[in-house]
Amino acid sequence: MTKKVLVIGEVRDGELRNVSFEAIAAGKTVANGGEVVGVLLGDNVSGLTDVFAQYGADRVIVAEHPDLKTYTTDAYQQAILQVFDIENPDGVILGHTAMGKDVGPRLAMKLQAGLMSDAVSVELDGDDAIFTRPIYSGKAFEKKKVKEGIVCATIRPNNIAALEQDPTKKADVSTVAVDIKDLRTVIKDVVQKATGGVDLSEANVIVAGGRGVKSKEGFQPLQELADLLGGAVGASRGACDADYCDYGLQIGQTGKVVTPDLYFAIGISGAIQHLAGMSNSKVIVAINKDPEAPIFEVADYGIVGDLFEILPILTEELRNLLVSN
Repeated sequence: MTKKVLVIGEVRDGELRNVSFEAIAAGKTVANGGEVVGVLLGDNVSGLTDVFAQYGADRVIVAEHPDLKTYTTDAYQQAILQVFDIENPDGVILGHTAMGKDVGPRLAMKLQAGLMSDAVSVELDGDDAIFTRPIYSGKAFEKKKVKEGIVCATIRPNNIAALEQDPTKKADVSTVAVDIKDLRTVIKDVVQKATGGVDLSEANVIVAGGRGVKSKEGFQPLQELADLLGGAVGASRGACDADYCDYGLQIGQTGKVVTPDLYFAIGISGAIQHLAGMSNSKVIVAINKDPEAPIFEVADYGIVGDLFEILPILTEELRNLLVSN
């Protein structure tokens, strides 16, 4: 049975985040040959409709309102539910981001649906979509499906491949006038700390530092390596607690969960809380002076030694390799 699935786009700095395109791919599987409808919420987002369609959306709905300019739980929940009432879809999919983790459970509650949270893959079993999601801090995985009712799911960024972009495609666009009222929270101003140009949760390469980095200045070589590889810098909770870097960089059970293609663990011992946030990375490279550090148990490649001696050599060799190619 084919279905209609809504995919909620997530806009940051005037652009759709990559996880929105990954959610479209997941929506195609759930719809099983049916219709995937992209939903854009904001104050000035109509210019993003074509790119949403180019990654596979069959239609795009635009809901613009001044109160949707910056994300708030109440405003986005109201807008999505109003679109839901108009479209009457069989499912809704969001990215498992700060926004998705906040509004997803609220939508599921309002729709009286279960929530497939933090899915890392979606496949079909007959007419039913099977969601795979990590449990026990990533130590195991479970497969679940919705036997009846609405499918409500969030997908982990950088796990489900987006469909190939068709730059010639134009969106079939419709607009919805939403009524936003009785807001409990109003955003007056947004102040952001700069943490680099690459989104940590969607980065293909991450260079993360722990307590072994020893200082704020110790993170500079990590930033150089990340910049060289077009990646992002992350950190363990220990490094954040020691005030070496901002908590916005924290990776782990109480921080961001990441799955890059390449993860450098620099001066990170590998506590279970940190492993919960990065152990599913495709390739893990660890540098630590302690040969018994738990990080080596999950690393694909390990270097035992002083990171302050090894990292500059590694960076220079990679720079030479990239220049020669």
